[in-house]
Amino acid sequence: MPDISLTTLVLLCVAALAAGWIDAVVGGGGLLLLPALLLGMPQVPAAQILGTNKAVAIVGTTGAAATYVRKAPVQVGTALRIGLTALAGSMGGAFFAAGIGSDVLRPVIMVVLLGVAAFVLLRPSFGTHGDRGPVTRARIATAVVLVGGGIGFYDGLFGPGTGTFLVLALTAVLHLDLVTASATAKIVNVCTNAGALAMFAYQGTVLWRLAALMAVFNLAGGMFGAWTALRRGAEFVRGVLLVVVFSLVAKLAFDQWSG
Repeated sequence: MPDISLTTLVLLCVAALAAGWIDAVVGGGGLLLLPALLLGMPQVPAAQILGTNKAVAIVGTTGAAATYVRKAPVQVGTALRIGLTALAGSMGGAFFAAGIGSDVLRPVIMVVLLGVAAFVLLRPSFGTHGDRGPVTRARIATAVVLVGGGIGFYDGLFGPGTGTFLVLALTAVLHLDLVTASATAKIVNVCTNAGALAMFAYQGTVLWRLAALMAVFNLAGGMFGAWTALRRGAEFVRGVLLVVVFSLVAKLAFDQWSG
């Protein structure tokens, strides 16, 4: 356990709780959890912050996925295929990450996110009524290659907003409602997080005692977030989605122009 005050520890646990809820509903919990760790432990190396963040996040994501699977019409096999492809894509993205500067990617991602926000605002029905018919093989193949490989590559290359992009892409490609898309995204997230955590653990960059404590709160937040999304439905998820998208744009803009 790093040398931090009790107040900081409590605030980190609260951040883990809130991040778990946000991530379970629509993705983007890392927008809160990672900055909280960076601010709370400025003396800790970045690699340990990233490793600890993954160790905390995977617990809440797994809890949310388990909650969704019991209640939502999730095709677990399809989700796992997308997840394994995303895992491979994230490894490829990480390989190329060293050669591409974040300052180049941020403006592109901001434009994409603003376009997504405009689309969701102008299409109020987007993701509120999923396609109840059978999912065709062509759709599944597209989801595996484009959603899994493409967003997985982005996750390894850059990262912020991966969960939110997954929800949007799964809704568009598989014609899922936003609740089912969030549920499917959690299973994909478990796969990608597991690969990243394994690498961090191998490198010895996880603060396990702190991660274990924060993970308890992240798990509670994740399970409650999944329960909230299931109870409140797609319209509620749509509202949270827009808040997260605009928050992500604001964070990227701040990082771009403050740097």
